[in-house]
Amino acid sequence: MKHDKLTRGAFALTLSLSALWGGNPVAVKAGLRDAPPLRLGLFRFLIGAVVVVAVAVFRKRSLRIEPGEWMPLAGLGVLFSSQVILMNLGQDHTSAGHAAVIMSAYPLWTAVFAHFLVPGDKLTAKRLVGALIAYSGVVVVFGASLKLETGAGLIGDGLLVVSALLLGARQIVLSRSSQGISIEKLLLAQAVAGVLGFGALSLWFESEPTTFTASLVGALLYQGVVIAGVAFFVQTWLLKNFPPSRVTTVYLTQPLFGVSFSWLVLGEAVGPELFLGAPLVIAGSYFVQRHT
Repeated sequence: MKHDKLTRGAFALTLSLSALWGGNPVAVKAGLRDAPPLRLGLFRFLIGAVVVVAVAVFRKRSLRIEPGEWMPLAGLGVLFSSQVILMNLGQDHTSAGHAAVIMSAYPLWTAVFAHFLVPGDKLTAKRLVGALIAYSGVVVVFGASLKLETGAGLIGDGLLVVSALLLGARQIVLSRSSQGISIEKLLLAQAVAGVLGFGALSLWFESEPTTFTASLVGALLYQGVVIAGVAFFVQTWLLKNFPPSRVTTVYLTQPLFGVSFSWLVLGEAVGPELFLGAPLVIAGSYFVQRHT
C-alpha cells in the first residue's frame, strides 16, 4: 500500500462513495417492485460487466488472465455473488432502511478478518467494546422485525447479517488481491460470477414477470453503472492504496444516507429503531476500526 492513512482527497472521495452506497439499498428496493430479486441482480451484473470492459478498453488494460490468477479470481467471484444474492433476497423481505443499517455493520467483520490476515491490525479490547456497541445497534433494528407477525422481516434481516459478514471479508480479499491483479480483472471476475450465478438461479427459481418501467431502468442504471461500475472501481483503488480499516471507517456514514434516501425516494416511514440503531452501529464500528 502507498499510504498508511487517508489523505484529505481520499477522505472526500470515500465519503462520496459512502453516499452512493447508501442509496444502493433504495435502488434495489425500487427495482424489486418490477423484477424478482435474482433477475434484478442478473441485470445489474450484465450492466456492470459492460462498464468494466468499456473502461478496460478505454484505459488499454489487458483482461487476459494469467495462470496464477485463475483461483484468486474464481474465489472472489463466488464470494461476491454469494454476498449480493443474500443481500437481494434479504432486501426483498425487509425495508430499505433496515438494509442500510444492517449492511453498515460490515466493518465489524472487516476488523475481525483483518485481525488474522492484516499485519498490525489487531482486534484490541477497545475494538471489542466497540463491536459490542455496534452489535447492540443491530439488535435494536432486529427488535422491530421480531414484532412482525409473519416473521418475514426477521428472515430478511438475518440474510442481510450474513451478507454483511461476506462483504466484510471481501474488503480484505480485494485489498490483498489488488496488490498483484489489475482492478479491471478483479471487477470483471465479480461481474462474470454474478451473471452466471444469478442467471442460473433466476432461471431455476423465478417465474415472475419483469416489467420494464422507468423506475426499473433507473434502478438498474444506478446499480449497474454507478455502483457496479464507477463505485467499484474507485473503491477497489482505495483498498489497493490505503488500509481497509481506514477506508471502511468512512463508510460508517452509509446508514444515515440510506435512511434519508429511503424516506425521500420510497416514502418509507422512519421508525425510532432506525434512529436508535444507526448511531450505535456507527459509534461502535468507529471504535472497532480506528487505530488504538
